[in-house]
Amino acid sequence: MSVVPQVSDRPDPAALTRLIREAARSLGFDRCAAAPVREMAAARRFRRWLAAGMHGDMAWLERGAERRCDPRLVVPGARSVVVLTRSYYTGHEPCPEPLRARVSRYAWGAEYHEVMGRAVAELYRRIVAAAPAVSGRYYVDTGPVLEKVWAELAGLGWIGKHTNLVTVGEGSWFFLAAIVLDAELEYGEPARDHCGRCRACIDVCPTQAIVAPYVLDARRCISYLTIEHRGPIPRALRPAIGNRVFGCDDCQEVCPWNRFARLGASARPFAPRPGNAAPLLARLLALDETGFRDRFRHTPIRRAKRAGLARNAAVALGNSGRPEAVEPLVQALADRDALVRGHAAWALGRLGGQRAASALRRAAIDENDPWAAREVRDALEEIGAGV
Repeated sequence: MSVVPQVSDRPDPAALTRLIREAARSLGFDRCAAAPVREMAAARRFRRWLAAGMHGDMAWLERGAERRCDPRLVVPGARSVVVLTRSYYTGHEPCPEPLRARVSRYAWGAEYHEVMGRAVAELYRRIVAAAPAVSGRYYVDTGPVLEKVWAELAGLGWIGKHTNLVTVGEGSWFFLAAIVLDAELEYGEPARDHCGRCRACIDVCPTQAIVAPYVLDARRCISYLTIEHRGPIPRALRPAIGNRVFGCDDCQEVCPWNRFARLGASARPFAPRPGNAAPLLARLLALDETGFRDRFRHTPIRRAKRAGLARNAAVALGNSGRPEAVEPLVQALADRDALVRGHAAWALGRLGGQRAASALRRAAIDENDPWAAREVRDALEEIGAGV
């Protein structure tokens, strides 16, 4: 059992800051810093971004906009935001095989909300045990807090042109957690931007989602399309998705600062689980609800839902250009979810061939969902097979 030193009812900022940093280190966090609650220029940019509709279907961002911009609406009397980092860099590399799925690095291992959540909950417990008069709230990517903005103000790094937080000597392969407190702390100096003239992340983006330096249009982002978006993926963007089924790391892969990423013990829970880093696309497409839950329980991939992951797998198989992809897609034309059937039809139209054409002709007769039926007709037209 850990022993929590008593600070006082009205803690000295230096003493409380020291306690938080030492406890954070003992709980597996790599870095810890705090920023004072104040008006932020980033809040105005965030509101403009929302007004432009760049958040897509993520309506919760708009509903909680004012709370995100002002932590005092989350914790009355809030004075400080503590931001913590934990690396998920494991040294493994993504698989380029076209019949295997590409999954974002952060989702290869344990569910970070659970790992980080337990640690930040314990850290908060130690804070209030040491200073009973202090109160606040803590979050791991789930609350109305602009974590990256506060991390930049606390000096943990700068928000790069790809809109991820980047740290000198560490890169960007890390998770963030935040604690909003109604107590004064010692604060870091805001970080300086080190992107310079580099535009590698902008140029590499498969869907041109980084519409300007430091501006990401989520509606075009593969991470958004494969995880948050629940409907059909826009047809024009499907080819650019390649074999990505959960997220996209391209902008981070090319960032020069990620050459400095280091292996560390804090990333061990996020090491690839068997079959999670590069699963076979055909197997993902064939998963039923039970199989999906069993396989991806306690991993971030569960957020995509079964139908979303199967939709993404169908698109990836269509982009593979491989004849072996046809039969799994033919079977998916009978999927119980129209979202999956429609994307499987698109993929078959992209692959073409006699087997695909005959399966699509049968689907044109049997399909009763209007959107999926239109996808079947478009696929038949693409391969010139007629209806």
